[in-house]
Amino acid sequence: MINAISERIAINIKKNVPEHPASLAVLQYSIKLFINTLSVILFSLAISLYTGRVVETTVAMIGFALLRQVSGGYHLQSGVLCILVSSFGITLLSFADFGPTATLLMNGGAFVLALLYAPSRIEKQTRIPTRYFKYLKMIALGMIAVSAIIGYSVLAAAFLTQGLTLIRGRR
Repeated sequence: MINAISERIAINIKKNVPEHPASLAVLQYSIKLFINTLSVILFSLAISLYTGRVVETTVAMIGFALLRQVSGGYHLQSGVLCILVSSFGITLLSFADFGPTATLLMNGGAFVLALLYAPSRIEKQTRIPTRYFKYLKMIALGMIAVSAIIGYSVLAAAFLTQGLTLIRGRR
């Protein structure tokens, strides 16, 4: 569904602006990414209005997304599935309400996962040369360390969840 929509939009852009420098495939990919991201944000915020957890949802979304940018992680193959799982997951994370010990343990778990696996699966997602990946790891570890200092369980839960997406299975 999202593929079809993004393809139609990309074709329409190329038809109306044939000299646009991006290829049809690049336009379609960018539009699909935009639709997925916007859908997750809108669905999550809509649900948070109903649950009364707008601040928590916003913290979970931003924390998860920022850590994901520097650490990578598993990508679902279906855009619709990604929207549903992400929106549901962000909603669940917004209810994280743990004590200081559990929050510290979650940050510790996220730190270990980032230390072992970050960055993960970003080779085809970024233009950053692999020689700089060690800096991405350090940024991710720094973000998690700051989260440990802040001690906010929603952020710690978001970071742990993102850390779990870094784990690669045997192939």
